[in-house]
Amino acid sequence: MASKAKKPDFKHANLDPGLAQKIITFGGAAAVVGIGGAAGLSAGHWDAFFHAYMIAYAYFLAIGLGGLFFVILNHLVRAGWSVVIRRLAEGAASTLPVMGVLLLPIVISVLMGNHDLFEWNDPHLVETDHLIHKKHAYLNANFFAIRFVIYFGFWTLAARYFLSNSLKQDETGDHKITTKMERFAAPGMFAFALTLTFAAFDYIMSLQPHWFSTIFGVYYFAAANVSFLAVTIIICRWLQSKDARMLPGLTVEHYHDIGKLLFGFNFFWSYIAFSQFMLIWYANIPEETEWYLERQEGGMAMVSIALLLGHFAIPFLGLISRRAKRNLKLLTFWSVWLLAAHFIDMFYLISPAQGGHGGEHAAGAVHFGPANILAFVGVAGAFAAAMAFALRGKKLMPIKDPRIVESLGFHNV
Repeated sequence: MASKAKKPDFKHANLDPGLAQKIITFGGAAAVVGIGGAAGLSAGHWDAFFHAYMIAYAYFLAIGLGGLFFVILNHLVRAGWSVVIRRLAEGAASTLPVMGVLLLPIVISVLMGNHDLFEWNDPHLVETDHLIHKKHAYLNANFFAIRFVIYFGFWTLAARYFLSNSLKQDETGDHKITTKMERFAAPGMFAFALTLTFAAFDYIMSLQPHWFSTIFGVYYFAAANVSFLAVTIIICRWLQSKDARMLPGLTVEHYHDIGKLLFGFNFFWSYIAFSQFMLIWYANIPEETEWYLERQEGGMAMVSIALLLGHFAIPFLGLISRRAKRNLKLLTFWSVWLLAAHFIDMFYLISPAQGGHGGEHAAGAVHFGPANILAFVGVAGAFAAAMAFALRGKKLMPIKDPRIVESLGFHNV
């Protein structure tokens, strides 16, 4: 529901260049120290490093993809209420080129024949393992690299297209630019769905190539939206605490709707996670059930319980009320909580693959150490620096979008 609202003063609605530069500097330093430190600690044990790195990488890639989806969706459905936060989504999506660069070492190592992370790249295993041999037409180094170029090529072009046109509209006020972006949104959404789905297959599901699930792409898509919305709430709160003029007109009404989306997508994640588990449990096919069985043994059983409670049961009860979505401190708390749950989720998906098929992971061992912390700090620094660089000195709201007045006057029913 929208009402007429006086347009606020957007004079100071920029990301302060000084603040942005601090984020870029500290983020860049964290990236070098974190990723370099994780690699140094894991020297001689590259299996451990690659898995720790992939957990952190998948965590932040999801946030960037969630931002791109939010931008495309807003233009596709011509949303009005969310215009005031769309620039932050454009900034999150603009991290995807950097995320592509961060994946290059893994892609290059695969092309060079390394199979510490992706065991399907082992020629001996391809010849001796029937299931992997049958998947070799898809799971091979050259095609893996080609798909990498396709995924990040599209994500980079789409992120750049929306941000550059949005910034251009800030200068010209041309409403035709909105129509132009809306026309791209429909085919863009189709391409986004395909690329995200297959990227989830390639970078996470293929870590254990014996296992497969056609719903896995949707699972990662749900996680991407939960993590992006949680990050958006935290960033908005942080920026407003620094200087409320950077996000003028952003009110509890907008937070309420972001909270509703956060609750809805988290429930959707839970539904997809349960559906995947239930169907595999019911079919009871060994190639499928093995993936879950190794996550129900040893220390991984506790991780599974923590995921069930921390990603579904507890936040479901915590976020379901209207009060929780309008109390900004409470909403921020649950956003931080769900980002922690998102890490548990990525750890749950990726860590058991360490050791290879029939290796250490079969005993349910929990592989977590300093390398995991350093890798997370490193990728987090690169992500933050990339987002700050994309928005440095830019308006944090699309101030001349034709629906900005509607967004500023938004009220929940």
